[in-house]
Amino acid sequence: QPPAFGFLFDVDGVLVRGSQAVPAARQAFRRLADGSGRLRLPVVFLTNAGNCLRSAKARELSQALGLQVSPEQVILSHSPLQLFSQFHQKCMLVAGQGPVEENAQNLGFKHVVTIEALRKAYPLLDMVDQSRRPKELPPPTTGFPTIEGVILFGEPVRWETSLQLIIDVLLSNGNLGAELQDVPYPHLPVLACNMDLLWMAEAKMPRFGHGTFLLCLENIYKKVTGRELKYEALIGKPSTVTYRYAEYLIKEQAKKQGWMSPIRRLYAVGDNPMSDVYGANLYNNYLKSAHQDQIQAGVKRSPQAAGPQTEDHLKLRKDCDNSVESCESILVCTGVYRHNADGTSKTKECTTETVFHGHRDFCFDPSLVEASYIVQDVNDAVQLAFKKENWS
Repeated sequence: QPPAFGFLFDVDGVLVRGSQAVPAARQAFRRLADGSGRLRLPVVFLTNAGNCLRSAKARELSQALGLQVSPEQVILSHSPLQLFSQFHQKCMLVAGQGPVEENAQNLGFKHVVTIEALRKAYPLLDMVDQSRRPKELPPPTTGFPTIEGVILFGEPVRWETSLQLIIDVLLSNGNLGAELQDVPYPHLPVLACNMDLLWMAEAKMPRFGHGTFLLCLENIYKKVTGRELKYEALIGKPSTVTYRYAEYLIKEQAKKQGWMSPIRRLYAVGDNPMSDVYGANLYNNYLKSAHQDQIQAGVKRSPQAAGPQTEDHLKLRKDCDNSVESCESILVCTGVYRHNADGTSKTKECTTETVFHGHRDFCFDPSLVEASYIVQDVNDAVQLAFKKENWS
């Protein structure tokens, strides 16, 4: 019987913790695969990681889960940027870790400049670390391209250097060799991937994510200029555009496998109420909305929040019919979210209005961080979906 449903799996805190597989993950995928190790239904790995290549993440998952995962099954936080073709010919500053140039080129960007290249071209800008300050006055920089936009792939290593140089680019309108005149506003386009404030690795407590870096950047920009930093795109979970892209890949998998039944339901399994649950519930509201202009459910009506959520940036309208009816959120207790022995949450602050861990441009709605189901681990999540679907 062809499947009428598919899974969207978060990675960190659900399938792995740092470099170690969660024990329940292999059990879950033994249920999902047939005797030859092929998946019996469509699966997408939907992670807010962005400091690696899709192919590298697919290899990592293949090793952790004991089955073959293809890059086409992986959505990193930046994957939907390939749809933002209006920026592909511009000279873009890219920030983050790992193969940022290769990532940008794979997404379609033709002209990219790294933070390190910018620092080398303008050494007098990087002044926090005294050991890296130039000992002699360098000659003036010539021939360096004017930067036309900024891509924030993920949290960098030297936050002070990246924060300084990104602010410099925005204040100088991309021409760092010029004397600073009036502060340009609106500033150059900023495309940000991954809004997670925290994420779960091997440590007992959550670690800072890219959302924490964005928080620093936004507050520094406002403190210096008195104005709000605005985003041309905010992608990665919980952005609707990311889930729309995941739906597209789920349907492509079903088509490739010859499963002709329409995919009606998606089950999104995650460990973070503020990205996984919020995003799945927001997308569920989107699916249930009668009209495109009603997809705001929980998102402030502002250019930087609304713009990236709409289908204007997507080329998927013709490829995605309205067959998917729902996207249910399943929260597991192996990552950011935990239960105490008495069944209460250790991270109640994630779901209370007094401490909102979501991004500035997403307003708090208690219903959006309330999971459809809470289970112990990913194996329980798969069993729950199978039971709901009457799937053996």
